[in-house]
Amino acid sequence: MARKLKMGMVGGGRDAFIGAVHRMAAWLDGKIDLVAGAFSTNAEKSRLSGEDLGLDPKRVYPDYETMAKTEAGLPKDQRIDFVSIVTPNNAHFPVAKTFLEAGFNIVSDKPMTFDLAEAIELRGLVKKTGKVFALTHNYTGYPMVKEAREMVRKGELGKILKVVAEYPQGWLIQPSDSWRTDPNKSGASCAVGDIGTHAENLGRYITGLEIEELCAEFTTFVPGRRLEDDANMLIRYRGGAKGVLYASQISVGEENNINIRVYGTKASLEWHQEHPNELTVKYQDAPRRIFRRGNPYVSDVAKKFTRLPSGHPEAFIEAFANIYLEAARAIEAEVAGKPIPSDIDFPNVDDGVTGMAFIATAVKSAKNGAVWTKFER
Repeated sequence: MARKLKMGMVGGGRDAFIGAVHRMAAWLDGKIDLVAGAFSTNAEKSRLSGEDLGLDPKRVYPDYETMAKTEAGLPKDQRIDFVSIVTPNNAHFPVAKTFLEAGFNIVSDKPMTFDLAEAIELRGLVKKTGKVFALTHNYTGYPMVKEAREMVRKGELGKILKVVAEYPQGWLIQPSDSWRTDPNKSGASCAVGDIGTHAENLGRYITGLEIEELCAEFTTFVPGRRLEDDANMLIRYRGGAKGVLYASQISVGEENNINIRVYGTKASLEWHQEHPNELTVKYQDAPRRIFRRGNPYVSDVAKKFTRLPSGHPEAFIEAFANIYLEAARAIEAEVAGKPIPSDIDFPNVDDGVTGMAFIATAVKSAKNGAVWTKFER
């Protein structure tokens, strides 16, 4: 494409962590410029956020409805090509719906919507409009996660028997006024909705396994909190594999330790997000092997998403940027009226629906006393 894509943003104003991450990731490869936004439900905060970012004041809007209508009315070569949604969960669906109906492509933070019903409706809108929808399950962007997926696809682990995915954090051990603990903004779940969905998505991305049923136990350890801050579950996958998933935000001393272990009949693998440049592969009758990002022995897929030579670590922003890089490829094709490349690799609206179904099923199981519950689809 002869020009950069024009990005708009909804949410992510002053003091918003994830908005800044999205902006850095979108900017990293030089394919995207942020040109417009409605950065807060507070019009003054939105204006000041736009000022911080050096945007044209005319393209900084008091609300997303005004933004969608005004941008859609601009000449095609001036309007945004897509919008990035970085609001609390309860706003994801109405914002996405508004911009899809106005003719724009979408990149959205996860979980995709407030509940499963919204997710199903949003999937219908994406299919109807034909627009690109990318969901930032950013851990799938790491080169060594992609290497793990390639190993499974090539049969190097044999038949998958067990998947153990963990996402422990400790930041909610104290009472907090975070919107993530507010069911009116977060939805029916805190720990599972916020980070458990990442663990589920990571396991499904690497193994390709689909959940058949699960048994979930939710606990709210901090008095007065309205949603769970710890969740443990057993999983039965289609085809007979078993799984264990643990998501916790009261695990004192843990920072952002999402990790996964996949056990097959021939070998197993292990990956930790806090040490993302290494993938460990283990064997029953041979020494374990450590694969490192940036080396010539990794797969072509892992090489494709690697920016720096070996020994120069790549981490969170680069992985996030890989989602934007692939979304940009799809959006460039859509804007040019060309078919979207078949090898596009980013989480899409179907992954979003699966994520919301995972939350709904886990919540249902937990509410019914941690009973085995068929996966809602």
